[in-house]
Amino acid sequence: MSVESIQAGKQLPNIRPEIVNYERRPRAPKQTELWTLLAIVAVCFAAFLVVPMVLVIIRSFTTASGAATLSNYAAVLSRPEFTRSITNSLAVSATSALVAVLLAFLLAYTINCTNVPAGFKKAVALLAQLPMLLPTITYGFAIIYSFGKQGLITRLFGHQLFDIYGFNGLLMGYVIYTLPTCFLLINNSFQFVDKKFIIVSHIMGDKPFTTFLNTVLRPLIGTRAVAFIQSFFLAFTDYGIPTSVGGEYDVLAMTLFNQMLGSIPNFNRGAVIAVFMLIPSIISIILMTVLERFAIRYKQISQVELPKGKRRDWACGIASVVVLVCTLSVFAVILLIPFVTEWPFNVAPTFSHITNMFTDSELTQVFTNSLYVAVMTAIVGCLFAYAAGLVTSRSKLPNWAKRSVDAISAIINTVPGMVLGIAFLFAFSGSSLQNTFWILIIANIIHYFATPYQMIKDSLSKMNAGWETTAKLMGDNWIKTIVRVVTPNAWPTILQVFGYYFVNAMVTISAVVFLTGARTQVITTKISALQHIAKFDDVFVLSLLILVTNLVVKGVIAFATRDRSAERAKVAARATVKTPQLAAARSTVAADTRLTAAAQAAHTGTPDFPLPTSGNRKARNAFTAGLSAVLAVLLVGFGFGATATASTNGQVVIYTNADDEAVVAFQHALDNNGFKNQYIIQSFGTSELGGKMLAEGKALEADMLTMSSYYVDSAQDRNHMFADLTDVHSKLLGTSENSKAPAYRSPTTAQEGAIIVNTTALKEAGVPEPKSFNDLADPQYKGLISVPDMEGSSTGWLMIQAIADAYGTGDEGKQILTSIYRNAGPHLEQSGSGPLKAVRSGEVAIGFGLRHQAVADKKKGLPIDYVDPEEGNYSLTESVAVLDKGAKTSPKAQKMAGVIIDEGRKELLKTYPTPLHQGEKAPANASKRSKTFPKPLTVDLLQEHQDFSSECKRLAQGK
Repeated sequence: MSVESIQAGKQLPNIRPEIVNYERRPRAPKQTELWTLLAIVAVCFAAFLVVPMVLVIIRSFTTASGAATLSNYAAVLSRPEFTRSITNSLAVSATSALVAVLLAFLLAYTINCTNVPAGFKKAVALLAQLPMLLPTITYGFAIIYSFGKQGLITRLFGHQLFDIYGFNGLLMGYVIYTLPTCFLLINNSFQFVDKKFIIVSHIMGDKPFTTFLNTVLRPLIGTRAVAFIQSFFLAFTDYGIPTSVGGEYDVLAMTLFNQMLGSIPNFNRGAVIAVFMLIPSIISIILMTVLERFAIRYKQISQVELPKGKRRDWACGIASVVVLVCTLSVFAVILLIPFVTEWPFNVAPTFSHITNMFTDSELTQVFTNSLYVAVMTAIVGCLFAYAAGLVTSRSKLPNWAKRSVDAISAIINTVPGMVLGIAFLFAFSGSSLQNTFWILIIANIIHYFATPYQMIKDSLSKMNAGWETTAKLMGDNWIKTIVRVVTPNAWPTILQVFGYYFVNAMVTISAVVFLTGARTQVITTKISALQHIAKFDDVFVLSLLILVTNLVVKGVIAFATRDRSAERAKVAARATVKTPQLAAARSTVAADTRLTAAAQAAHTGTPDFPLPTSGNRKARNAFTAGLSAVLAVLLVGFGFGATATASTNGQVVIYTNADDEAVVAFQHALDNNGFKNQYIIQSFGTSELGGKMLAEGKALEADMLTMSSYYVDSAQDRNHMFADLTDVHSKLLGTSENSKAPAYRSPTTAQEGAIIVNTTALKEAGVPEPKSFNDLADPQYKGLISVPDMEGSSTGWLMIQAIADAYGTGDEGKQILTSIYRNAGPHLEQSGSGPLKAVRSGEVAIGFGLRHQAVADKKKGLPIDYVDPEEGNYSLTESVAVLDKGAKTSPKAQKMAGVIIDEGRKELLKTYPTPLHQGEKAPANASKRSKTFPKPLTVDLLQEHQDFSSECKRLAQGK
């Protein structure tokens, strides 16, 4: 058949029309690079999110014996406080998210849509992000020390402005916590809103509200919705703020905390609560999918002068100042307390707190660790978020591929850091990642992925969609286009993402507290340990150190992302077309797309962006590649190899929850008996170390540990992880608890409970000093006492033991405990150090806590005293135990355990004056009413007393 006949529409029977018209059909782009990026992102999420979370979900359906069952769900759902905590969490989280979005929008609008001075705009942008430079673990302290009864702001006004406990305190803390995230998202999107339409609307005579609605609100509806969702889940999953100011307002995060890290950890029931916290992610995914259609993409962003409006500028400027003052005034105490002797008792200036912390070699190492983790999190996190953003915003991949990344981003928002940390424990215990910096880095990248991804996605999606097509016509491949065109335009956002990752890696605590080891402790885990041993001044010092570090980084990033619009306009004016081919290419695509001035200059080689010669370019690329490879190897090697030093040096790793006094006694005993420099002591809070013990079992990094005895027993029952002690020669006294101590542990100290009073606050309240727990039930002490809730703290068990032994768990004991809880009200603390913190800060006049801490405060001259209750000073022991690692069990650890007991008890008795071993005598500062509960202190007894306490708490709260 001739060509003419084919052109006339005639064809042979066996020739298909689509073959004839083959060249007329456009070929779908292969997008090999983008498919590769998608595969990398998918594998990372599968390994570091899906698998760990699946393990958590499996835990929710299994019992301690491993049997599959729904009993965990039934047990959680049957508790009335669970439903109440859900409704409370939804209410306070939604309210705080709404307020945070409105305030963040106001600040971003002031910066981008008003004519206030440029310096003022920069100040607003910097100050709006200031709260995120501090760890949330200090937020509660800051609120109490600012707005509490003896707070800084309360003193300035002469009276307390409002009740800081419950809904009010949570709302304040959550708004301050989530405001920076909302601001970053909204302010970043504002930069991609073409403001020429504001001028057009103004010229067309639209009413101000119509202009505002169509040119500002509508283009940002998607971003504002995402900001609300992220703010909601940040508040919904936070437990640090409720721990301090939650009071009687139960929230789901605290319920999860009590299940995961309470006095009786129950990972299976905690997993159930974690599953329920994941359910709202489905709603958020649907919302973001629906709102995606409202996204507006501009082909280019016009640089225009905004219409004048003095009233608008003054109103927005004043409102922004008010918002920032109210937000940042909470943190003024962080700049004050480290430089006073003892707040609020002695406000004489001093630098001793600062000098003491910086002369501590452990702090130097911890701070170095934090910097490394933060820098590597920021670098790798930027690359990962950028890759995900390219997949969803600069590709033509199928919608299912893009939506899957969006869905994962939404789900990450709902995963509490605490749950992620536990999930990583389940997934990576015993692996090469365990106790390395890289497990911390990966946890941070996954935990904080959502906001950086959304920032980059917004930035990339609002760029001209045709840049890749234009560059392809110019002969550039995809990688060159991304490096030379897209990345320069996204560079300010990338730097902001770097700052976001760095700052959050410096301040995070919830996930990494479970994952740090002896060589990988970071500064926030140090703060957590200091909180548990009631060293609150040091907490503020370390918080100030974090603040200064983050301010420096944010300042550098702010300088690097300063406005370059004038520079770009200059480049655009001088840009020239140097080749006919480039001119033709531009002409071909001019109707649909155009490069930015900076990208054009970079491609054409204008005087501002000269291209090097071929030889120079190759030499530069080779040098850069070689230097990058060496740096990458060093950084990666440090991340994996930092914890190998201990094993190679033969050092024994000791984990402990002990106070500083006990740790010092351990060190003196070991150093004086030939073990100097042969061990590393790593401190943890009781809950965090308990969680690691139960989750990691024999895979625990430690060779030896000192820990609450009942925790050791529980871990042994579950994991069979301790070896019998072979080098302890001291014999135990014949008390009911210690005489039955098993062979795998030996008690080091006894922690006694006592009533603690603030003598100044007690005098101001005009009430007598209580002598017993029965006295604390008197209504005259209502609002004046603070006690620990034994569901969240084992310290509370000491008080329950005394009441149960003296009055029983029947009507009399129930009436007394219910009245105590009713008098405590919002000061029923989840932390054992919480009552002491409340007494020290003057929030209450009376508390219950550990006796030796009150003795130390009194010795320092603080207006703190203690009362040995008439019912008796009951105690909990802490014991030493050696990890059973089979043939790898450390014989040196066995010897050290013997030294701590046989040689260290003499010094320990000075602080913890309860005899435990034969031949020991009570010192002069021993309690006169030391008692021991008649039954062995087992986990079963703990559960029995916890049920008794929970019933009294419900009666006291009328629920």
